Amino acid sequence: MLELCIFSGAFLATYFGVRWFRSWTVKRGVIDLPNERSSHSFPTPRGGGLVIAAVVLVAYLGSSYLLSYDVSWGFVAGAFLIVIVSWLDDVYSISFVWRLLVHSIAAALLIYSDGYISIFSVPNGGTAFDIGGYGAVLTFCWIVWLINAYNFMDGIDGIAGVQAVSAGIGWLVIGFSFGFPAIYILGGAVTFASLAFLLHNWPPARIFMGDAGSAFLGFVFAAVPLLAKTGNRSDSGRFFVVAVLFVWVFVFDSVFTFIRRAIRGEKVWQAHRQHLYQRLIVSGYSHRRVTLLYAIISFAISAVAAAAFVYDSRILQYLTLILIAGSSVFLVSLTRKRWHLSEKSS
Repeated sequence: MLELCIFSGAFLATYFGVRWFRSWTVKRGVIDLPNERSSHSFPTPRGGGLVIAAVVLVAYLGSSYLLSYDVSWGFVAGAFLIVIVSWLDDVYSISFVWRLLVHSIAAALLIYSDGYISIFSVPNGGTAFDIGGYGAVLTFCWIVWLINAYNFMDGIDGIAGVQAVSAGIGWLVIGFSFGFPAIYILGGAVTFASLAFLLHNWPPARIFMGDAGSAFLGFVFAAVPLLAKTGNRSDSGRFFVVAVLFVWVFVFDSVFTFIRRAIRGEKVWQAHRQHLYQRLIVSGYSHRRVTLLYAIISFAISAVAAAAFVYDSRILQYLTLILIAGSSVFLVSLTRKRWHLSEKSS
């Protein structure tokens, strides 16, 4: 009952908070104007994800007193830094170098507070691989990369919100199943706050999430496997794997696009419209259709991955692999087909 009150509060606070925030941004002129890289056609208020970040952090901190779990102050400090620099970027456009520096500091604070991933074990009692201190480097890169990957993927109406709901539900289930209140509170707060935000951001969006929301969500989903402490070092590797699976559709799209652009000799650090979801939009698909496609894939993978993790089922683990491989091939094939058709018709 207490958790239900917390999650209901997160939903209501976000819904009405975003509603107020939209009016405030319109008055202050915090508007996203369309340009040659944009996927939208009309000026739209941005930065609404700031409300998600505030609600989730308040829920996480406040619930620690009600449910008696330890707060990760490295996570809180890192999240605060990311929200601040991302909001400044939403308003004033901060250099990528400065943003990357802040992201790196946030990652370092989290690792200092909660450690890093060092052991990976094969499911069902298989061999464990200890990578020692290299795990700190891997964990650092994972955090910084997911912050930026999630931000890059927030390019059309609703897509970042549905991914957050999908991954949030996954962590809510795992946290509750294994008795980790900090994890299921984070997962639930993200889920219900993102659901409320989607009521404003569903195509056609009335407000955008902005960097303050997308970078924050990327940091949260990168941090959760470190916050899930069990006393068993090998468990951190298992939580890391499921963390990747919960955001797989974003992981695959961003990695595939990065590699594709690098092979072509493009400047991978520059803004572009080459992500799979962006190419689908350019080829003629609507925001709603692409968002629903990504939502279906993400929810399917998250549901099976969470079940496989909770029940430690080899069959479900194989099904998860089939889903991620099949959905990845499907996305690439669909994008190429649509792209070729659009080129022929133009």
